[in-house]
Amino acid sequence: MSLINNINKVFDHRIRLGIMSILMVNEYADFNMLKELLDVTDGNLASHVKALETAEYIEVEKQFIGRKPNTRYSTTKLGRAEFNKHIEALEKLINNK
Repeated sequence: MSLINNINKVFDHRIRLGIMSILMVNEYADFNMLKELLDVTDGNLASHVKALETAEYIEVEKQFIGRKPNTRYSTTKLGRAEFNKHIEALEKLINNK
């Protein structure tokens, strides 16, 4: 079996990797929190969030706080499982001697 079989192409980009890393240790994060932590533009973050949503790795919840729209994200069960597999594959690759 190849060492890179379980490396997930969806997580290839550092921004998607960052989004998932943040969501794995937080119950949820809103758009502004992700934008600030990852230091990215609105458009850049939106496109990467969409890729993760399309893969069904994150859930999107839109709500209003007062009169302001708020979008927050959380991982799905599938997303958590796939991200864990990805991290394990990276660890195996790194530790392979």
